[in-house]
Amino acid sequence: MVEGYRRMTPAEKFARVQALNEGVLQMAAARIRKQHAPTTDRELRLRLAALWLDDRTMRRVFDWDPAVRGR
Repeated sequence: MVEGYRRMTPAEKFARVQALNEGVLQMAAARIRKQHAPTTDRELRLRLAALWLDDRTMRRVFDWDPAVRGR
């Protein structure tokens, strides 16, 4: 497996990372939909953003307080 990664080009490695990140995003979205059903698309995007951004940024930029509304 390690040898396979060594043979990959930088573009192939980047594509692999993108695919893994997309998978993580889909799993997080599924959890949010399950825990906070029903949810709007906007609420889903805000909760996903709150997983990566700090609380201060979420409050300042999106007027969303993860401590109150959740992630």
